[in-house]
Amino acid sequence: MKNSKQNLYKMTASDWKKVFNQIGNKPEKKAKFIKHNKPKERKIGISVRKCGKCGRFGAHIKSYGLNLCRHCFREMAVEIGFNKYS
Repeated sequence: MKNSKQNLYKMTASDWKKVFNQIGNKPEKKAKFIKHNKPKERKIGISVRKCGKCGRFGAHIKSYGLNLCRHCFREMAVEIGFNKYS
């Protein structure tokens, strides 16, 4: 029961935009929602960078300006020009 309650209150960066689109035609509710529920604009941390291909937040590779998650990097590594040695 405790875990299900925690999941209800977690709101990721993409979730709030979905709700925002649903209440788009109701200006009063929209203004109140923005005031109280919009997440802060982050300058540091995991939510600042997203994968350029799939949009994941975690396991981000920004070296060489790649901006890919590790999953997409493994798929595209040979095409980009990286070699696997082990």
